[in-house]
Amino acid sequence: MAGSTRPGDNRPPSYRTRTPAQRTRRSTARVPAPRIGTATLTTPAGTAPRVPQLRPTDHFAELLLAVLSGQRPVHAMLRHTAGQAYDELARLAERGPLRTRGTRPVVRDIGWFVPREGALEVFARIAAGDRLRALAFRLEQGRDLRWRCTAVEVGA
Repeated sequence: MAGSTRPGDNRPPSYRTRTPAQRTRRSTARVPAPRIGTATLTTPAGTAPRVPQLRPTDHFAELLLAVLSGQRPVHAMLRHTAGQAYDELARLAERGPLRTRGTRPVVRDIGWFVPREGALEVFARIAAGDRLRALAFRLEQGRDLRWRCTAVEVGA
């Protein structure tokens, strides 16, 4: 269709649509470099592809969501927090700001700012049904190179 404004289907062909000769051919394409904060499992050439690990921002957003929605107890975050963050989290969890009936809350979007090396200020949009909530937290990397939450806030 000459006047179509729809984008073309540029997805790679699925395994079932390839010919037997194409199925046995090894790809020589390079695997893209991991994004900042990701770790990958290294594998020898010709074996399973690398599996990207969650960024600390994604991991902590999921952990905090589970606690603030009542899916996990607050003490599950004890080793993942530092300073006053655990007390703040306990106060927030008592009110249950992300608890919902029916629809389970999910992380819709995550963004972050790097104020200095070894620190991240993170915001996440949490959706539950037709409601959107804001979750903000700060992560700091300790001397042991583990990330810990040092502050947490929930907004409307």
